Parts: sequence; C-alpha cells; structure tokens
Amino acid sequence: MASERITLTVPGPAGDREVSLSSPNRVVFPEAGITKHELAEYLITVSGPFLAHNGSRPVSLERFPGAVDGESFFSKNPPKGTPDYVASVSVRYNSGRSHPQLVLTEPAAVVWAAQMNTVVFHPWASLAVDTDDPVELRIDLDPQPGTDFSDAVHAAHGMRAVLAEAGLASWIKTSGNRGLHLFAPIVPEHEFLEVRHAVIAAGRELERRMPDRVTTAWWKEERGERIFIDFNQANRDRTMAGAYSPRALPSATVSAPITWDELDTADPTSFTVRTIPQRLADHGDPWAEFSATPGNLDTLLAWWQRDVDAGLGELPFPPEFPKMPGEPPRVQPSRARTDRGGDENGSSSAR
Repeated sequence: MASERITLTVPGPAGDREVSLSSPNRVVFPEAGITKHELAEYLITVSGPFLAHNGSRPVSLERFPGAVDGESFFSKNPPKGTPDYVASVSVRYNSGRSHPQLVLTEPAAVVWAAQMNTVVFHPWASLAVDTDDPVELRIDLDPQPGTDFSDAVHAAHGMRAVLAEAGLASWIKTSGNRGLHLFAPIVPEHEFLEVRHAVIAAGRELERRMPDRVTTAWWKEERGERIFIDFNQANRDRTMAGAYSPRALPSATVSAPITWDELDTADPTSFTVRTIPQRLADHGDPWAEFSATPGNLDTLLAWWQRDVDAGLGELPFPPEFPKMPGEPPRVQPSRARTDRGGDENGSSSAR
C-alpha cells in the first residue's frame, strides 16, 4: 500500500516550487501533537529569517525517521536524489578530508529537508563562499547540574559586557533547551582555530569576573554548579541549533532569537513551532540587523596571547579531533591521577 503523500506549494526566488511530503500526518513532536505537515508549514512561514541566519552556509541535518523521542542520525552530504534547488559546497573537515556538504538557499530546500525528516538544523559559522573563515563568533552557555536558565541569563549579561569591551556587539537567542547562545558577527578574516581561541579568551575573562558562576573547565568533574562556556562549539564542523530551528524535544521548542531587553523575563519553553510564527508577525525578527556591523577579533586575540604568555595555553579538543598542537592530555583529571598511582603527586607503591 502506498504511503500517504501531499504536495506543498512553496514560494521562493525562482517562483513557486512543488515539494512532495510523504507521511504528512506522522506525529513528530508527541507532547505537542505536531505532525510532519505542520512542521513543514512552520518552516515555510519562518523561511525568511530562517534562511537569513542559516542559509547559504554548510548545514548538517538532524533527521528523525519517527518522533523526536526516537532514533536519529545526521546528514551532511547530499543524498542520492537531492533536487537541483538544494545546493552543496565542498568543505574540509578536521580529519583533512573534503566532502560536499548541504547548503540551503531557498524555502523549497528547507521544506525538502523536512521531507527528509529533518527536525534540527545545524549551520556552520561560515558561509559557502568561504567555508574556512567564520562570519560569526558563537558562545554556548550550557547550564550544568545544579544550575538553570536563570543562571545562564546572569552569565549572558556578563559575557555581553566582556564582548563589548572587546569591541563586539552580541546577539542572544535561546538554545531551545536550558541554555543560551551568544553570537557576534565578525569580519571573515580568521579561520576556525583562531576564532576558537577568541572564544576561550572571552570565556577566561568572564571566568575571572564570575568565578563562582561560570567555568571553562572541559571535564565535567571540574565544572561544579556553574555555567559551562563551551568553547569547543567554535571548532570547525562543530555546530549548534540554528536560529528558528526546532529542537528535538517533545514540546517542539525552538532556538529563538530574542532582544536583550527580553532576556530577564524570557521563558524558553514559550518559544515553539506554534508560537514563533505569530511572534514574528507581531514583532519581526529581533536579529534583522545582525550582519549590519561585523566586528573584528583583534582585542580577543590579544587577550588570548596575553593569557598564553602568562602560562594559560591550549584547552582540550573534542575526542574525535586529531591531536592538536599544544593541546593538554585528553584524559580526565581523576583518571590521570589514578594512572599516576592514585594520588595528586603521582606516587605509587609499585615503584
């Protein structure tokens, strides 16, 4: 028996396109009861600001064959049968290999991604015209056990001040879960490793000012009840949910751009696939002027060098990365102590 299928008419720069949608009544978000069809209609409605912030750049698609509480996988390369209105660009990964990666440039391409069961869109920080040099600095404020969204709000205000001192205007959005994302538009003149160093410099500066509230400690056992500044999200091919992207949560929350004036009273659970379209209709996109005045990383990179000269060097990279120059050992501190013999000084009765 053939599966149910409908055709959506999707306006775009090349005129209307007809996009086929299979299993339109399949429930994707069980708590909210949102179907694949409703998700596709949401993406059509928000396609303008969605593409402004996520389009024309490499993107990874997080796909769910069933509901968001089931299994998922990531797609990066264009699958067989990808329509010609879905673009791609060759990107270099951390392994040194290069492969084509999907690029979304028009609303029909976003709806095609929904047809492919995409729920979460993970855009790179760089554009397809220059995939090696990011156009934005991204800072992920990740609440740890014992902290919550209000703690992330406090950290966000502090980070905004740090970035302002470094000459960068910052923009804020909810993560769609418990955290917050700060973005700062930058001139694309530094590759990913340098941008990561800028993020580390900003994180260390905030850590000095708010030592009891934030941390750059990579190992969970060292973070305590503080907001983790996830500097590794600034790496090549490491991404976070894009602006207006749904999250894979049963309530269908969205990673929502907000204004700084809204931050203190914001409820991240109120920004959903069903509420964002009316919010945009009523208030417009808070990030509409995001790219108008990109800044530079001169001050942050000077801070990075200052810290290096003071003995603060490289921080650990994610486990799938090749060993990087100057990187400390990739072993959690308690494990390292055990491997040395069970105490802080590395003594061992076997010696």
